[in-house]
Amino acid sequence: MIANILTIAGTDPSGGAGIQADIKTFSALGAYSCSAITAVVAQNTQGVRSFVALDPGFVAEQIDAVLDDVRIDAVKIGMIANAAIAEAVADRLSHHAVGNIVLDPVMVAKSGHALLAPEAVAAVRERLLPLARIVTPNLPEAAVLLGREDDWTAEAMQAALPDLLAMGPEWVLLKGGHLADSTESTDLLAGPEGITRFAAPRLVTTNDHGTGCTLSSAIAALLPGRDMVEAVGTAKTYLHDALAASEALDVGHGHGPVHHFHALWSDHRPPAI
Repeated sequence: MIANILTIAGTDPSGGAGIQADIKTFSALGAYSCSAITAVVAQNTQGVRSFVALDPGFVAEQIDAVLDDVRIDAVKIGMIANAAIAEAVADRLSHHAVGNIVLDPVMVAKSGHALLAPEAVAAVRERLLPLARIVTPNLPEAAVLLGREDDWTAEAMQAALPDLLAMGPEWVLLKGGHLADSTESTDLLAGPEGITRFAAPRLVTTNDHGTGCTLSSAIAALLPGRDMVEAVGTAKTYLHDALAASEALDVGHGHGPVHHFHALWSDHRPPAI
């Protein structure tokens, strides 16, 4: 049976992150995509210009419209924008008793532009984290959630895992890509089965737009029918390969997108321009 996955997130008109990246990832991994938009974002590979958060009631209505009709096997939550939307999302997902929720606590764009109002952090922490089967913060996001300084070491990453789990998610994937002075990108997965370390050589590329969106949506697409460790490991391999193949794309003049369809376009490329 083909899995149906719902993404709740903001848009990216340049196609590399947000709802667009989520739908591409679900499709590349063989899942059917549904979506509910939280914010409309004016951005490209060079940065975010502005965004308009949608009315929380309308976000809730989108979620209800999908869940009243479609069997949803997993949900990926990305950009929430503000506290009222966080409350609306938490309320509707609780009402529909949705499982397999993957929470990517999107707070800041690659360009440094804030995508979450400061007062919304508490709502994400208190309402959405307890609903999540897994939360996937990078180090700056984890620092905000924990209310600590963004001065990480490998030892501090491991020490932070119990505190993140205490906020309510079943699993935490703490991503170490921002860790300084490392030739490896190391993520730590913590949950009921203990801690699993995922390490891969750090790829040198500027085509890293939407990597967080892509990884979390890949986990959501893979969770139905897989255990968490397998889903995360397979999702990380998919993202690594999408990053490695990203030079085949020529999109924008800033942080380019990863190649979501690297495994599908190799033998069926469109005509060269």
